[in-house]
Amino acid sequence: MLLRTHIAISLFGILVFFSLFQEKAIFVLAVIVATLFPDIDCETSKLGRKGIFRPFQFFIKHRGFFHSFTFLILLVILCFIFLENFRKEIIFGFLIGYGLHLIADSFTKKGVRFFYPLTKKKFRFLGGIRSGGKKEIVVFSFFIAIDIILIVLRFL
Repeated sequence: MLLRTHIAISLFGILVFFSLFQEKAIFVLAVIVATLFPDIDCETSKLGRKGIFRPFQFFIKHRGFFHSFTFLILLVILCFIFLENFRKEIIFGFLIGYGLHLIADSFTKKGVRFFYPLTKKKFRFLGGIRSGGKKEIVVFSFFIAIDIILIVLRFL
């Protein structure tokens, strides 16, 4: 999926859970960072283009370890151990943003190995959507429409 689709889907997650948090800005920031993070192993992604993430691309294949719930669980455990302030907002934000990114990518032709490296089984739902193709445009448009409706219902 393209970045814009991941953002539209994550905005949906933000809008659904927004009212549960006192520190709303921290929650929103955590979701956005988590949405971008799985693609640091791809040299053409927004974060992957940054020099600091280049070393990951030598050691980790795209849609490998960073595209797994295994990594997300590890990350959540580390956040739980090392963070005290805003723990709930950050952990739940990462679960939403990262989880939705992985689920969205599982609908693409390349699929996702949800529990890599524990298992190499790829998950591809609904036959696979080509990134940037017509079906992805439909998914993007659907989530933008839902996001607009939720914004209107929640804030106006």
